[in-house]
Amino acid sequence: MYLSKLDARTLTDRQLTNLLFGGLEDDGEQGDCIFVAGSNKAVQYRLPKAVQLYNEDRASKILFSGGVTWPGNDFPEAIMLKNEALALGVPEEDILVEDQSLHTKENVLASLLTLDRAFYLHKINRLLIVTSTYHMRRMHLTLKTYMPPWIRYTLCPVKDNNTNEDNWFLSDIGRKRVETEAQKLIYYIKLGVLIDEDVEV
Repeated sequence: MYLSKLDARTLTDRQLTNLLFGGLEDDGEQGDCIFVAGSNKAVQYRLPKAVQLYNEDRASKILFSGGVTWPGNDFPEAIMLKNEALALGVPEEDILVEDQSLHTKENVLASLLTLDRAFYLHKINRLLIVTSTYHMRRMHLTLKTYMPPWIRYTLCPVKDNNTNEDNWFLSDIGRKRVETEAQKLIYYIKLGVLIDEDVEV
């Protein structure tokens, strides 16, 4: 069913699970760059996955995207991620930074210039996408909406403690995240911000 036809308020737990978590497996492909979306917990959850992919030679560069400075931090998300990646041994010349974006759509839009300067967009074939599992569907659709159509994506979702396919419905915070994410996803599609997609729910 096309996402634009859904009403997030009427979806069952099984449908919400299929909507946000279904079909998001890593296909094992190599890419040109690892694209990491920032968040307040990105250093804890997303950075280890990005560094793992880099160390496995899945891509030669990592792009950290995110300009929000969260309470208790001195730097924007992307700078925090870069600093921690350096501490983990990733060479500075292999790290790209976009530190202006404030939300998912801006992560993609602001990263276009960074990627073009590093690679030239017309030479990019594939990006490896790192974000939280429950956020991956919206991130993927945002990329497909605003990135050039020839770029392909390998999805490398990251689990957290309480918002995964097998446990989101067990806690209030997990349920709130999933329900809010589903509402955002469908709302943005109906608004025309994101392309529509046929998904089995």
